[in-house]
Amino acid sequence: MQPNQHCKILIIEDDPGISNFIKTAVNAAGYMAIVAESGKTALQMISSHCPDCILLDLGLPDMDGREIIRSVRSWTQTPIIVISARSMEEDKAAALDDGADDYVTKPFGTVELLARIRTALRHTRTTAESNEIGLIGTYHVGGLEIDYKKMRVLLDGSEVHLTPNEFRIVALLGKHAGRVMTYKAMLQELWGPSASMDNKILRVHMASIRRKIEPDPNEPRYIFTEVGVGYRMAENEEKS
Repeated sequence: MQPNQHCKILIIEDDPGISNFIKTAVNAAGYMAIVAESGKTALQMISSHCPDCILLDLGLPDMDGREIIRSVRSWTQTPIIVISARSMEEDKAAALDDGADDYVTKPFGTVELLARIRTALRHTRTTAESNEIGLIGTYHVGGLEIDYKKMRVLLDGSEVHLTPNEFRIVALLGKHAGRVMTYKAMLQELWGPSASMDNKILRVHMASIRRKIEPDPNEPRYIFTEVGVGYRMAENEEKS
């Protein structure tokens, strides 16, 4: 647990029972937990304590948690994991589009939560590497490899023949591997801010991509659907 001791986790939660539960789990894993019970206090603590990761409840007494996400994203890329009782797909997509890195629905288990924290912290440590990988490096998991420099995808050593748009989709998901990308974020990234928000085009391309790269498209191994929200690529093995 020693390697975690300098990682500060800010828990923004107004329910004392839940915040104590999370704090106990976070401290037991070797992290340093601090707690804010309101949005105003949370914003002050984010600027003064500079936490390494933020665990955010959306239903705060003085403001909606989405306001905190937008405020934080205006000046820092500190990872934000939403922990909320709001389970509607629209709520998840909205929080992720605002800039949250992950979304955990209450009730949740400590094993899942700690795994999400570890993933968020790994992404923070490798942000510069990720940007570089997007230009010249490779993504690799299982039998799938993306060679960004040569703009090609390999499956078990053989080249997969993707259309230009299919490659752009796979490359984008690979660059953000392990994280959920909402339909809106993908459409804007791939086709610009004025692109139609109809995700049908993504579904059509994804069906074709899965036929080409997944051993069983009905049981995906590399690209997962977050129903009603977006897609997530399996995390790059070289970053673990």
